[in-house]
Amino acid sequence: MREKIIEYYSDTELILFADGLDEAIIGFDPNSWQVVYSRTKVIKILQERDEMSEEEAIEFAEYNIFGAYVGDRTPVWAEDFNWD
Repeated sequence: MREKIIEYYSDTELILFADGLDEAIIGFDPNSWQVVYSRTKVIKILQERDEMSEEEAIEFAEYNIFGAYVGDRTPVWAEDFNWD
């Protein structure tokens, strides 16, 4: 999905991507130039990649990822209700 966003939008220096979470991208808001990520997929990535328990991954993500603000183009962390 990252490649498609970069391919379609020419001003990619304006787009903020979260490092190491490309597999969690579920969309892009062209009005605000924000990448949209699945919260569920981010937690799964942390569990698999960093060998965290679900509780550890949720706590880490809430504190270090979902709550971070890096300007007007901070990614959107959407709850997609894709729960297993």
